[in-house]
Amino acid sequence: MTPIDSETDLSGRFLALRGRIHADLLASIDFSEVGDLSREALREELAGQIETMLERSEEPLREEQRVRLVREILDEVFGLGPLEPLFVDPDVTDIMVTGPSRVYVERLGRIEPVDIRFRDEAHLLNVVQRIVRNAGRRLDERSPMVDARLADGSRVNAVIPPVALDGPQLSIRRFSATPLDFGRLAGFGTLPAASVKLLEVAVAGRLNIIVTGGAGVGKTTLLNAMSDAMSTSERIITIEDAAELRLHGEHVVRLETRSPNLEGVGDIDTRQLVRNALRMRPDRIIVGECRGAESFDMLQAMNTGHEGSMTTLHANSARDAMHRLESLLAIGGFEVPVRVLRDYIASALHLVVHLTRLPDGRRVVSEIMEVGRLVDDVIQLHPIHRFRLDAYRDGRVEGEFEATGHHPSFDSILQQHGVSCPESILEEGPLRSEGPQ
Repeated sequence: MTPIDSETDLSGRFLALRGRIHADLLASIDFSEVGDLSREALREELAGQIETMLERSEEPLREEQRVRLVREILDEVFGLGPLEPLFVDPDVTDIMVTGPSRVYVERLGRIEPVDIRFRDEAHLLNVVQRIVRNAGRRLDERSPMVDARLADGSRVNAVIPPVALDGPQLSIRRFSATPLDFGRLAGFGTLPAASVKLLEVAVAGRLNIIVTGGAGVGKTTLLNAMSDAMSTSERIITIEDAAELRLHGEHVVRLETRSPNLEGVGDIDTRQLVRNALRMRPDRIIVGECRGAESFDMLQAMNTGHEGSMTTLHANSARDAMHRLESLLAIGGFEVPVRVLRDYIASALHLVVHLTRLPDGRRVVSEIMEVGRLVDDVIQLHPIHRFRLDAYRDGRVEGEFEATGHHPSFDSILQQHGVSCPESILEEGPLRSEGPQ
């Protein structure tokens, strides 16, 4: 029999051989004997068994194909199957599977297809179910959508039929083993050094901050970086749907929402956790994302002495974030005149930090705005730093970061906590960026 051709090994005999060896391996494992082995020892033991099975096989393999087949079967047993190699690539930030032979990644800000395939739809569903089960979540026809997280903190969203018309859909937001700090973000061109200093001062000075932007633009990443400016002596409580925040303080309490059990009961939502957090003597409350009625409780916390609290919000701009908060407060049952509602928002927040994805894929802090007073029933927003996009030509962005010259009015709050905002970072003019221009 001729060796498997490298150009067809993903669609024919190679996949068939991999499936047979995998099935035979699972059937041959004596779990009573391997139960005491470490993960490394078990992986080595199974690799030896696969090699033995390949020697008995009639399919001739080249050395690189043999190594690949052993690796892929072990990935299938211990990891995420065909997706496992993507977790080795530090440039991959998102993994998206739309079908057995349609896998895409976001790498360095751009979405591109990758040459990774599942055997069939059943194989894809099996991997999805394994991910969900390991995360302690449920996925079936009664609950065809799920959010979960992997052991490394990566966030997973899965949707299966009947909601997903074309078969299982899987989205994984990678979670870097090394969280990005301000230094690395500045190096990527996400924000200039002056904006880093402004945000460090704002966090250390315990301003209430909301980070806004579209999906996947880096709101949680920025929130993590900002946590470096918090005092390690502060008691911080984080609340998330799927825990992603990895704050650097020593006194951090992490809370996570819970989905209903098989009987449809036992769920705990963000609003319940925010209310409970208020009874836990927090110095700061960090809500991973405000998306519903919990917005009222979050702003209430900010308005009642929990200075330095922060959250994120999906919005198209800083101004749009104010409108979104109004809508969320209305959903939460905050039935008061619009003027009172807006005054409540303005009194709770000090700063809005907005992130934007540029046409070339780069993410930037496009607006840092002070939340001012209510004037003629409109919340005043004063830009302090911003990114000005001039043009986009030949795949290259032309623009620059700049300071507007606005001097914020929260100096007295900063001084109460022993910090001040350097005049040099507020002077009107361009701001130097370390990253690509």
